[in-house]
Amino acid sequence: MAKGNQVQVASNTVASDMSIADLGKALAAGWRDFLGAPLFGLFFAGIYVVAGIFIYFALFTRGEIVWLIPAAAGFPLLAPFIAVGLYEVSRRREAGLPLTWKAILGALGGRGEQQILSMGVILFVGFSFWMIIAHGIFAIFLAESGIGSESLEIFRTTAGMLMLLVGSIVGALLAIAFYAVTVISLPMLIDRDVDFLTAIIVSLATVRSNGFVMLAWAAILAVLLFAAMLPFFLGLLVLLPVLAHATWHLYKRAVGEPDG
Repeated sequence: MAKGNQVQVASNTVASDMSIADLGKALAAGWRDFLGAPLFGLFFAGIYVVAGIFIYFALFTRGEIVWLIPAAAGFPLLAPFIAVGLYEVSRRREAGLPLTWKAILGALGGRGEQQILSMGVILFVGFSFWMIIAHGIFAIFLAESGIGSESLEIFRTTAGMLMLLVGSIVGALLAIAFYAVTVISLPMLIDRDVDFLTAIIVSLATVRSNGFVMLAWAAILAVLLFAAMLPFFLGLLVLLPVLAHATWHLYKRAVGEPDG
């Protein structure tokens, strides 16, 4: 199928009647998937948790405590890529297929030609871009203040509070943009043989057609992920898999079954 026709067919399947009730159903289904295959959830979430702890200690030992805030704010940008294996777990449970490590890990490349890897590069670039912007915001507000990055006391100053305000607004805008790009595209790349540009277009179309519901889901993800990060990232061991599985079920509600 030509790429143009592929995009049109995929976009035409996007539902426009999603409701808040669908979010509750997705969360319930996500919890069932986690309980049904907890080892996979703990494995993939464990990678994310270890990475978070590493970033924390790396910044702490280098005396750059201030950068914990932008790192923590940008870290969830990488969560969708970690969740890819869990989308495959949900897909196989739904289809009644056996759950094996070979099958789950083998799905990380997606159904296309390394399309998941292309999305992973986009997510990594997005996280790096956010850190560059955060450094720029720091320089704008605090470069001439004489205050270093080794203490959180800077956030009690007027310049520090302004930096937090501007950084929060910019970070939120970037997070929404990346959420809109990935929330449907990554599950779709696991589910269907499409290229990543097609998947991104369908993801954006889903967010546009169901703006309130999808933004509510974004808010739920942000609040729960941030809360789970507070106790040394350990809450993510359970919460990340549940939210990943729930996102799969929300994707299926949004896009449905492929034609033909």
